[in-house]
Amino acid sequence: MKTYARALIILLAALALGASVASLYVHYRLVADPSYTSFCDVSETVSCEAVMTSRYGYLFGIPVAAGGAIWGALVLLLGVFGMKPAPGPAKAGHYDQGSAKAAADKKAGHYEQARSKAPADKSTVDDRPGRVAAYIFVLSTIGLAAVLYLGYASFFVLGQMCPLCLAMYVAVIGLFLVSGAAASDLGGVAGRVGPDLGRMTASGAGLTVALVWAAASIGLLVWFPGEQSVSASAPMAEAVAAPTETLGADEIAQFEAWLASQPRVDLAIPSNGARVVVAKFNDYQCPACRQAYIAYKAIQQKYETQHPGQVLFANVDYPLESECNSGGIHSAACEAAVAVRLARTRNRGPEMEAWLFDNQDTLTRDRVKEGLAEIAQVTDFDAQYSTVLELVRADAQLGQKLNITGTPTFFINGIRIASTLRPAYFDAAIEYELKRTSQGS
Repeated sequence: MKTYARALIILLAALALGASVASLYVHYRLVADPSYTSFCDVSETVSCEAVMTSRYGYLFGIPVAAGGAIWGALVLLLGVFGMKPAPGPAKAGHYDQGSAKAAADKKAGHYEQARSKAPADKSTVDDRPGRVAAYIFVLSTIGLAAVLYLGYASFFVLGQMCPLCLAMYVAVIGLFLVSGAAASDLGGVAGRVGPDLGRMTASGAGLTVALVWAAASIGLLVWFPGEQSVSASAPMAEAVAAPTETLGADEIAQFEAWLASQPRVDLAIPSNGARVVVAKFNDYQCPACRQAYIAYKAIQQKYETQHPGQVLFANVDYPLESECNSGGIHSAACEAAVAVRLARTRNRGPEMEAWLFDNQDTLTRDRVKEGLAEIAQVTDFDAQYSTVLELVRADAQLGQKLNITGTPTFFINGIRIASTLRPAYFDAAIEYELKRTSQGS
C-alpha cells in the first residue's frame, strides 16, 4: 500500500477537488439562473439541486461545496508537494562504499573498520511521505465525519442522492483508508506541527504554495454567493426596494418557456378569487427566508397596489424544528409560526413577521412571547399555544407530502420554485401567470 500511497492520495484528492468544483459550478448556476437544470438532476430521487438548495447545502451561510473545494485543494497540495520524496544523493555522514574514500580504505585494509565506525544516520531513510500522510489522515478523519453526516442527511432525511456528492464521499473514504495505511508516527502528529510549519515557511516554494492556497480559499469564500442574511440591526423598511434589474426580451422568453414546461401541483390553498397564488413554505428562523422576505417585499406591495385582489401571497408554515415538523435545526421556529397566527387575530400579522425577521438571530420562546405582546398585545401565548400549534403541524404535513427539502420553497400557481429567484425573475413569474390566466389558459 505504501508503495502506491502517494499516487492514490493524489488521485483521490483530485477526485474530491473535481467533484467540489463541479458542485460549486452547479450551485452557482442554480443561484444565477432560475431556469438552469443541472446535468445531475436525473429523477425525483437523484438530484444535485434538491440537496444543494436544501438546508444541508450550507454551513454557517457558506456553501458546503466551497468547503469541500478548499479541503480537496489542501489535500492535493500535500500529496503532490508534501509527500514528494527527498532527492536521492547520500546524506551527510553516510558511509558510501562506492565512494573514492571507501575504495582507498578497502585497498588499505581499513574498509570494515571504517564502515563499522560510520555513524548511523536515521536521515538516510526519508520518512517525509509517511509524516505528511499522517496529516492527510487527520484531515481525512475530519472529512469523514462531515460526509457521514451529510450522507445521512441526503439519503435518510432528504431522500435524495446527489451524484457529485457521492463522488466526494468516495474520495474522502478512500483518502481516509489510504492515508491511514501510509501514515507514520500518528501519535507524534501534534508535536510535529510547529517544526514542520517552521520548515515550510523557511522554504520559499513551500511558503508560496501555502499563501496561494490561503488567498484562493479566502477569495472563494468572499466571491461565491452564500446563504447571506442581512444584518438584523438594519430596519426591515430600509431593505425594501423595487427590483433594479431589467430582463431583456430573450431572457423573459426563455424564462417563460421554462415556466410553461414545469408541472403544476394543486396545493388546495383557497385563492379567495385571486388569479395568482404565490405560496411560500416558510421558517422564521431560516436566513434564506428572511433574505427572500426582504428581496420580494416591494414586489408584493406592487401587486397589492396595482392588482388588488388578483395576486394572493400565502405563507405556509414549515418550521425546521422537531416539535412541529419531522425534524430540523431550529429552536424557536414553531413558536414563531404560532406567534404570527395569533398576531393575525389582531390584524398584526405583517408587523409580527417583520419583527421576527428583524430579531431572527435572538429568537427564543421567551423572546417570541415578548415580541407578540409588544406587537399584537397578545399575552396568553402559552394558553393558546397547543391549539394553534396543530394548525402549524398541518402546514408542515402538507410540506412533507410535497417533499419540501428546504426553505423557502415557493409555488407560483402550483409551479415549484425550489431556490430563491432573483427579484426580477420572481416579478416576471407573477406577470406571466397574470397574463396566462387572463387569456383563460
